[in-house]
Amino acid sequence: MPSAGLSPRRAVQLAALLALAVFYTAQLAGALLPNVPVFVTASLAGLALDLYLTHQQPGLLALLGKVRFDVTTRQLLRDMLIVIGLVRIPDVPPDIERPLTLLLLLAYAAHFLCQAVAQLVRRTRTLPVVTRNIDASALRLTDAPSRLLARQPSRRLLRFSIPGTVGLMLSAGLSQQEWGLVGVGCTFLLSLGSAFYLGTWLLPKKRSRSEHEVMAWLDKWLAAYKPTVGMYFSGGTTSAYQANMWLSTLAELDGRPLIVLRERFMVQKIDATDIPIVCIPKVAHLMHLEHSTLKVLLHPANSGKTSQVLRIPTLKHAFINHGESDKLSSCNPYAKVYDQVWVAGEAARERYALAEVGVDDKDVVEVGRPQLTPIQHADERAAAPASGYTTVLYAPTWEGWDGNPGNTSVPLAGEHIVAALLADPKVRLLYKPHPMTGSVDPRAGAADQRIRAMITQANVERGAGRRDPQATAELERRTAVLDEATTSAFRASADEMERMKNQGTPQEGNAERVREATEAWEAAYWASFPDSEHQIVTGPRPAIFSCFNQADLLISDVSSVVSDYLSSEKPYAVANTSGMTEEEFRHAFPTVRAGTVLTPDAQQIPAVLESVRDAGKDTLVGARKELKTRLLGPSDPPSLARFNAAALELADETEARNARVARRTAEIPGQREAEEAAEEAEMEAPGGASDPEDAVTP
Repeated sequence: MPSAGLSPRRAVQLAALLALAVFYTAQLAGALLPNVPVFVTASLAGLALDLYLTHQQPGLLALLGKVRFDVTTRQLLRDMLIVIGLVRIPDVPPDIERPLTLLLLLAYAAHFLCQAVAQLVRRTRTLPVVTRNIDASALRLTDAPSRLLARQPSRRLLRFSIPGTVGLMLSAGLSQQEWGLVGVGCTFLLSLGSAFYLGTWLLPKKRSRSEHEVMAWLDKWLAAYKPTVGMYFSGGTTSAYQANMWLSTLAELDGRPLIVLRERFMVQKIDATDIPIVCIPKVAHLMHLEHSTLKVLLHPANSGKTSQVLRIPTLKHAFINHGESDKLSSCNPYAKVYDQVWVAGEAARERYALAEVGVDDKDVVEVGRPQLTPIQHADERAAAPASGYTTVLYAPTWEGWDGNPGNTSVPLAGEHIVAALLADPKVRLLYKPHPMTGSVDPRAGAADQRIRAMITQANVERGAGRRDPQATAELERRTAVLDEATTSAFRASADEMERMKNQGTPQEGNAERVREATEAWEAAYWASFPDSEHQIVTGPRPAIFSCFNQADLLISDVSSVVSDYLSSEKPYAVANTSGMTEEEFRHAFPTVRAGTVLTPDAQQIPAVLESVRDAGKDTLVGARKELKTRLLGPSDPPSLARFNAAALELADETEARNARVARRTAEIPGQREAEEAAEEAEMEAPGGASDPEDAVTP
């Protein structure tokens, strides 16, 4: 059960709020008494605490901002209390408040001027499109100004306030007004100088091209590149994996691929690839694709912005999904808006037919799952050196949007499954939860945390964690190589324009280097752990397919993970937390039929492990092979060949459709021109009416 006490993070935040209140109170008391040591200490401590919170607790400051106690208000209150204290301290020269107040007002005016200029600079540097893997040198992009000056007004205000606050405290302690005037004067000059410095980015040499010029450049690039097939993607911060899984497939297609995004942040979320990436946030700019050579757009996910690109009549659209399962989301009624729905195998075709969501069978195309190539077959795993441990991958899905308790096993069965696995001394557990676990139902998130704690404790009890220093050093080396190959190094102050400038045309052979670096990293990663150590796998590395290759057994929920894992033909089990009987569960979800069904108490785990260790007791080998073909399609021709053929065929349909429309639209103007020519000839003929007035009957 979760602890009833405060989390460490919440405790730190509450302590910080209490300290902030104490420092303001002490500053006020020191000013009114007056007590110089208390006054000086509280003033400096308050500023130091604010600086700490700005860097370490931005979430807390955001909360304070919601109640109108933002950084500007806090610093203004602090400065007001300082002025009061200086007035009340007997030894400080009289009338000091007048020049100090005037200078403080000027310092704040300079701060707001700097903020206004920074806002203008940010706006001028926000381009209508953002690109990656495209040479944008023609746009004369420039580096960004300092992040502190342009995008961090809170930190700028606090840091620039340091000389002013220190000067004022020296005036209070030494009873000399010159220190305060010099300190506040420095604060004023820092803000004013920053405003003028930022203003240089508004001059012609640094100012970005206009929206019209940028879009003209994009049109020119599209005309030169001549894209044929693209992947369209829109989603949230955690959804990039839905597009990333298709990158290798898209890169292998005939023609010129293109990735079209809608959210600016997504440009950096897409994994390393040589494919050109264009992010077009506005609908009006998206319509420029209509005049390009692009013929087909592939959609790995549905989103609200998908309807916007569907307005372009010159394109054909295919829904490829980011995974197939027996869930209702895998046959969403939205799919009928696409020209075609590409599925892996026969089972998905039947799923759409039974769902009756408006997708015609003629529009369903079976293409397999080409990105499953890296998954090793069971025979390859059997040939691998035996470690003495049975590796079990528990990869549950998340809770979904509909609140169905059968979506994820984590809150109802997850702890039972993990406990049963950890109880077996010859099991090595790999736990890879879905990245969105707990995003809808807090109970799933709490259960996930308890599962992680169980695994961590099991490692302690098993004595795991003593890793080979050489293997660890090799992993660090491989990580550095992979990071260098897949991550673009940017300055801390780089904005999207600077990143766009630096992420131009990729080096030749970059994709092959990334592939080799990834394979070497994965090998080093798995080798860096003792065979007995359980692992909690989060983040994009290692990928789920790499976990598949390590596993002897998969335990999951009704999700695309099961379908993909079936390509290996290795044993699997599915948790049933739906409330159905096993017979009902197997009938409702065909992907379960070649696996073991687990009840919420996971009592079937020992028998499943025994069947994995003794091939003679594995009675589902034939069923898995048969179900694999139904779910993923035949192995010949290869999935990539079928996928590529489907893309080429749909592109041909697009071209034929556009040609028909062009002929029809050309016929009308042609007919009108002929009629106008005939009328003109009749007027100019002898006896004809050459002027409209001449044609009027008297």
